[in-house]
Amino acid sequence: MIINGAIAEDLAPEGVLRASINLGNPVLAQGTPAAPAGVTVDIAREVSARLHLPVELVCFDAARKSYEAMTSGRADICFLAIEPARAAEVAFTAPYVVIEGVFVVARDSAVSRPADVDHPGVRIGVKRGSAYDLFLSRTLQHATVVRGEEGVDEFLVQGLEVAAGIRQPMTEFVATHPEFRLIEDRFMQIQQAVGTTKSRRPETVRFLRDLVEELKANGFVADALRRSNQSDARVAPPEHH
Repeated sequence: MIINGAIAEDLAPEGVLRASINLGNPVLAQGTPAAPAGVTVDIAREVSARLHLPVELVCFDAARKSYEAMTSGRADICFLAIEPARAAEVAFTAPYVVIEGVFVVARDSAVSRPADVDHPGVRIGVKRGSAYDLFLSRTLQHATVVRGEEGVDEFLVQGLEVAAGIRQPMTEFVATHPEFRLIEDRFMQIQQAVGTTKSRRPETVRFLRDLVEELKANGFVADALRRSNQSDARVAPPEHH
C-alpha cells in the first residue's frame, strides 16, 4: 500500500479528500449540501476508500464555483465537463458520463435544429460558467450568449429567443411549460470527467484515470446512475490508449 500512500499524500495533503460536488447539475448530483447523492458522490467515496482517506464533500450550485474551489485550493478533486478553458488548470481523466446539451425555443419559433440558432439577433440564455456556456462562447459566430444564475430564468425574464441546457432538466422544463419546445437534436456532447490540479504528480493523475476506467468497465458508474434515477445518462465508452 506504499504506492497508494504516496498518492493519498499527493492528492489529499491535509489527510482528508476534499471533493468538489456540483449540485447544479442534476445528472451528476442530487440532494442537499448536508446530504448529497449521485454518481459524483459515489465516485468521490470510492476514490477515498481506495486511498484509505476520509472524504469531505464540498457542495456548490454551479460548475464555475466547483471549478474555482479546485483552482483556489479548497478542493482536491472535482467533477467537471472537459473543456479547453478548464484544461489549462485541471488534469482530467477520460469521461465517465456523456450528457447532451440541447436548446429550448418558443413553440412558434422558426428554429428546428441546432444549426438554425447561430444567427444575428438570436440571444441564448445559459448558466454562467457551465460547459455549454464555455462551448457556445467558443463556437458561436453570430448569436449572443446571455449568462445568468440559471439559463432558463434569463430566457423567461428577458424573453430570449433560445435557452441552452442539459437534456434531462430541459425535458422537464418543456413538460411544465407547454408554450416552449425542445430541439431534439443535441448541439453538443458534454463529457463529464474527474479532475485534479495540474500540480499533482503524474502517478496521482494516472491513478484517477485508471480508477475511472475500472468503474466504467465494472458497472459501478451505471449502477450509480441507476440508483440516482439518471439511467438515461450514458456511461462514457472506454478510453482508447
